[in-house]
Amino acid sequence: MATFTQKGQSGLERRIGPWQATAINMTQMCGIGPFLTIPLMVTAMNGPQAMFGWVIGAIIVLADGLIWAELGAAMPGAGGTYIYLREAFQYRTGRLMPFLFVWTAVLFIPLIMSTGVIGLVQYLGVLWPAVVDDTGAVNTFGHVVGVVITALVVVLLYRKIGDITKVTTVFFGVMLVSILAVIVAAYTHFSAALAFDFTPGAFAGGGAFWTGLGAGLVIAVYDYLGYNTSAYLGGEVSEPGKTLPRSIIVSIVAIMALYLLLQIGILGAVPWQDVAKSFSVATLAVQTSWGAGVANVVTALIVVTAFASVFAGLLGGSRVPYEAARDKLFLPVFAKLHPKGHFPTAGLLVMGVITAIASLFPLTVVINALTAVIVLVQSVAQIAALVVLRRRQPNLERPYKMWLYPVPLVIAFVGWAFLYYSTDSLSQILSVAWVIVGVAAFLIWARAEQVWPFGPKEINEEYLTTSTSAE
Repeated sequence: MATFTQKGQSGLERRIGPWQATAINMTQMCGIGPFLTIPLMVTAMNGPQAMFGWVIGAIIVLADGLIWAELGAAMPGAGGTYIYLREAFQYRTGRLMPFLFVWTAVLFIPLIMSTGVIGLVQYLGVLWPAVVDDTGAVNTFGHVVGVVITALVVVLLYRKIGDITKVTTVFFGVMLVSILAVIVAAYTHFSAALAFDFTPGAFAGGGAFWTGLGAGLVIAVYDYLGYNTSAYLGGEVSEPGKTLPRSIIVSIVAIMALYLLLQIGILGAVPWQDVAKSFSVATLAVQTSWGAGVANVVTALIVVTAFASVFAGLLGGSRVPYEAARDKLFLPVFAKLHPKGHFPTAGLLVMGVITAIASLFPLTVVINALTAVIVLVQSVAQIAALVVLRRRQPNLERPYKMWLYPVPLVIAFVGWAFLYYSTDSLSQILSVAWVIVGVAAFLIWARAEQVWPFGPKEINEEYLTTSTSAE
């Protein structure tokens, strides 16, 4: 038996406009990612053919972005996926799916942020060699610096959302300057012969492109992550029916263009063999064209860009446990807002701590782990959620409806399945284990609260003006 009720959101201020929403997405997407992973992409795909990995990765995330666009425009609340899974799966499995998402998000969102911290310290090593070892990898002192930087991000985020959007706009400008500076420097000494020096037989059956595609796409899609950050902030976005779809789609297309320009430009300025071995490829490209002095300035901008990406990611991610706690599905402390700033405090502090801890691990380990976890509990689940909601809540107001439905759903599902298959076996095992432990935790919580499967299901159709769903 199920009971139907409706409730509304309150407490958060809608102060994020279209420009700020797009800037938040793009700042989180770009960050340190491409500057850090271009060598990994070139190594994985064994040559300049890595440039096509960005295009294929963009197709996957654009298809997934259309899912976020429809769901976010229809249900613009704090927490993103949490809301979508809660609304879609409450009819059959009660609160299991949103619980699992929050359980997992508290892990994978800080994992994503930790990669930004790792990259920041790695590039900081160009200006401050004490934080890296002789190979360019982060050393023990560098890890300490990373923890301190994470703490600084949390301090800056501990304020009103209106103040934060101003800071985010500044960070977005720095990000554009840094990536455009590297692009211009690369094309100043561009050689098409270098850029398109594809490995012989790379595209033939069994060639380097195909054998390295899986590992390359894991890296490429990681670099696009963040296109959904504005959806996590849905409860603070003005005119969300228009702003969220535009911010998601525009940010994906714009970042794809920047990544392609950056990848091709660097490969045209530096032999791909040198790119593959570099720990600070952007610095190398600028130094080749303009010398060490300018390279150091650009490196400093890249460090600020990395800081900005961690800033934007923790801003959005900290809202996820807030919404769950407000629904009494997570620890009550996460539902509390700052009395003056009106922002969630517990989510910000806890995710900051986890980010600092995760920054102590190797980059490739973190990327594989976060990809495997995201696919299981977020990406595939949202595909199902969109289909379920179209059937269960046909009268839900949808300011944006997915183009070419259901083609993007199929593309997204195939892409995410391939990405999961391409992660390492340890990450796959850990992701499954994390979900199993999450199910056990849910059952303990459900028994204590006497909800499904130990009690009745309560159907809260928050975004319907009238209850029209089939029970």
